Amino acid sequence: MKYRVMCLTPTLVGDGQKLAPIDYMVWKDHVNVLDQARIFRLLAKGPRLEGYLNQLKKAEKLDFASWGGFAQNYSGRRIPFEHASSTPFWERAHAEDLFIPTFATGPKGPYLPATALKGALRTGVVHGQFSERALADVASRAGSEGRLPRRPATSVEDAALGAGGSDSMRLVSTSDSSAVPENSFRVYLLRVATLESRSGGKLELGWKQAPRGSVRRVEDATPSFAEMAVPGTVFEGEWHENAFLAQPEIAKSLRRRERLDRASLFTQVNNYSEQVLRLQKQYAEWTGLAQLKATIEALETRLAEIRQASFGCMLPLGWGAGFLSKTSFLNTKDETYRKILGQVGFYARAIQTGLPFPKTRKIIFLANQPASLAGFVHLTVGD
Repeated sequence: MKYRVMCLTPTLVGDGQKLAPIDYMVWKDHVNVLDQARIFRLLAKGPRLEGYLNQLKKAEKLDFASWGGFAQNYSGRRIPFEHASSTPFWERAHAEDLFIPTFATGPKGPYLPATALKGALRTGVVHGQFSERALADVASRAGSEGRLPRRPATSVEDAALGAGGSDSMRLVSTSDSSAVPENSFRVYLLRVATLESRSGGKLELGWKQAPRGSVRRVEDATPSFAEMAVPGTVFEGEWHENAFLAQPEIAKSLRRRERLDRASLFTQVNNYSEQVLRLQKQYAEWTGLAQLKATIEALETRLAEIRQASFGCMLPLGWGAGFLSKTSFLNTKDETYRKILGQVGFYARAIQTGLPFPKTRKIIFLANQPASLAGFVHLTVGD
């Protein structure tokens, strides 16, 4: 069988690679990725190679006045900005903010790694099988030992899905997708929104500015840029189901109360996505981001249609989708959960503020307006 993943919002599933500011030039509202090997061969024929190497070694960006011709004639790829308004922000940004995460790419071109899809599905299924008792066990162990276990989520996942050979998710396996055309991508402008507390318990919108903190004016916030697949991009790959593990007697021998099949998997993932969207919509209401709220409401409508037609599932995946796309327990108001997160150094400070957690979101700007969240896709499976 084949799976089909359609991007509903801009989506980035990367391989850890980034374009440094000396790997590309911006020309005519496009990120022109330089073919450095070809440039080296050209310059080696004359006296300019040493000057070019010195600038690569010392400069934060390549000097367009000296080397701008390379952007026009020696680009391996030309990735357009989502909107021309992004170019002035790029020009004013500090070099450390101009490293651009890129989509996973293999010898045949950009593709969706199977691990990203399988991991997102797993998160949704663990959410559906989550046990409050497992969370309490982690908290009690942290209290008795004075610190969190090294891998606290392992016991929670094992309780939800089964350990080793009894893992329910062994029912499904997927392949990497086929490559998609390179014109399926744009470079999007993003900024980080945050919540700030005001008198009377009111919450207001702020924008993160590195390294100072937060600012009120969105134009003063620190921008970032990322190569993302545009909405409507479709990734296709192989989907396999282990019929042996789906047999009722096998599920019984593996001590599973309910056997997992494709329909129940999609149901649990859709329930998970519904709760994620509800939390994201609440955030949009707190911050007063009307266009973001409209985008989330459109996703809620799409999810209702998917459920009604029993046509696959919606799920968040990839870079920029945030904390809520990576955790199976979404009730961040739960005191036990907050105590656990408070012992994780990366989250401790945010928990101590007493503000809703997480208080930040990566917001994608469309036509220079804060409008979308990253990584929501529609998954279908069929022959």
